[in-house]
Formats: sequence, C-alpha cells, structure tokens
Amino acid sequence: MSALHALCVGCGLGDVPLVPLSVRPWGLLTAAGIIACSATLFGFLGRFSWFLDLFSHFRVQYLLGLVILGALLFWGRRRRTAATFLAFACVNLVLVLPLYFGRQNTPPGATSLRAMLLNVNTRLGDPERVKDVISNANPDILVLEEISSRWVSDLAWLTNSLPYSVIQPREDNFGIGLFSKLPLAESEIAYIGNAEVPSILATISTGKTNLRLIATHPLPPGGREYSQRRNEQLDRLPDYIRSSLPVMLLGDLNVTPWNYHFHRLLKRTGLKNSAQGFGIQPTWPNYNPLLRIPIDHCLHSPDINIVDRRIGSDVSSDHYPVIVDFVIVTKETEKWPSG
Repeated sequence: MSALHALCVGCGLGDVPLVPLSVRPWGLLTAAGIIACSATLFGFLGRFSWFLDLFSHFRVQYLLGLVILGALLFWGRRRRTAATFLAFACVNLVLVLPLYFGRQNTPPGATSLRAMLLNVNTRLGDPERVKDVISNANPDILVLEEISSRWVSDLAWLTNSLPYSVIQPREDNFGIGLFSKLPLAESEIAYIGNAEVPSILATISTGKTNLRLIATHPLPPGGREYSQRRNEQLDRLPDYIRSSLPVMLLGDLNVTPWNYHFHRLLKRTGLKNSAQGFGIQPTWPNYNPLLRIPIDHCLHSPDINIVDRRIGSDVSSDHYPVIVDFVIVTKETEKWPSG
C-alpha cells in the first residue's frame, strides 16, 4: 500500500481507487482535498515543529478550498468523500468564525483616538502613496516598520503633524519608528530576545491617562532558526507588557490569529485581538490575494475599547496598513458589555 493510498484509507476514503487519483479529474480533486485536510491537521501541531507551524496560518484558504471541493464532489456523486472534506471545512470554520463576533460597544461620550500600523517595506513601498494614506487616515499614533535611512528622509514631513517620535532606522527589514501627535512621557529602544531587532517601548500622554505602547517586529518564520527567534521574542513580550496602564501592542508579528504562539501571547498577557468582531482582515502579501493572511496586529488591554478597525489602501508595499480607532476606558467612562 502506498503512502497516498494509506492516507486515503485513514481519511475514510479507502473506496477511492489509487490510479484514478492521478489520471481523472475527480481523483485530482480528491487528492487536493486530502492535502487540504492534512494541512488542517498539521496546523494544530505548530508547537512541536517550525515546519508544521507554517500550516496554521491558512485557515481561511483551507475553509474555502474544502467547501468548493466538497460541493464539486457532491455534484459528482462522491458523497462520502465530499462529506469528509466538508467536515474538515467545518473544523476551519470553527477557528475562523469567532473573529466575526464579540465587537465592543463604545462608552457614551468617549473621545476616540486613532492608531495606525504600516510596514512600508524597506525596498518596495512608494513614499508618495505612503504620504497620501497616512494623511488621509490622520492617525494620532503611527507605527512604521521596515524604515531605512532613505525612508526617514522621505518621511521628514511627518514631524509637521506627528511631532513626537522615536526612530530606529536600519538598512535591513527591521527598522522601526513611532510617531505621535501626543507627547511621549518616556520612550526607549529595546531588543527583545536574541534576534537583535529593535522594538519601541513608550508611554504616551493622552490627557486623562497615559497609554503604554509597544511596537515590535519579530523575525519571519523562514526556517528553524528564524522561527525559534520569533517565538522567543513573542515569549519575552509579556515581560515588557505588564503595566498598570492601558496597553497597546502594534506590529507585524509574523503570526496569524490561529497560531499557537499567538494564542500563547494573548493568554500570558491578557491582551485582546483588536480584530475581534471585525472579521478577517488580511494584510500580507498584497500581491497574492489567494495567500493573503492577517499578520499585522493591534493587541490591547481590556481597558481599551475598539471602535473601528479596518485595512488601509495599497502603498506598494507587500503589506496593507491597519487602522484602529479606540477609546481608553477610565473611571469617567462607563464600560459597556461586549455586543
């Protein structure tokens, strides 16, 4: 028995002959479904292997692919196989669907602030488009990632509207900058973990209270070593997040909401995903809609309510911007229950 045939039997598809899988359309559809089912399962094993961890990020793609394959196979009267694929589609649906529920209500009379995160890409982004998108969004707090010395020069105009800043340019893909309309009570560049990439820790004076802000950009999981360093940085973040102040974390974290290390970060910090209630908002890669996934994040402490969250316009980077309107809940504002 071949490995592929064994996998068919294990998935309850033993009635599907091996030969047609390679020579007939129905067999090709079945093979594609087996791959998607296997990837669905692999995505749960990311804590054990950097390679299996990569499969956790494409839950939406697995969901849509398995629904389409299941529908086609039902139409082709391959009902047992179709039912198996649709069952695996439901597994992914259970993971994806919660992001569409749990939106918070805004306390009455509260004034919202706007934060914006944009990975401009060291080489690809268009400074004029970046300027237009930032100007149109008019954020109170702006985090830019992958900024180089050239980007700092091209974005010198930012100081007119966002006069308070902390900038650490680099010529690789890990320069980072924080720009704010609001004064910075304190700020520092920190190196979290052993990746030797900079993060920004800042306390922002919002008027009624201060806001603790962390801007960070872990390494992408492009191999065992990079994955380990990304995971280490995510594991160390709770040490920098613990604060009596409201906390917001902005960054291209190189993980999706379905990743084990992302869930671990939320559990250890008590932070919430700002996408909760706003659905799937994929940000990368902008050049391939079929593979696009949400890896640019805004996380926040429970005393911050998210009023709105959306994806900004294309700036010719490989990332789309994330724009978040939020309210800091103080003693003067009543926190309503989530809707």
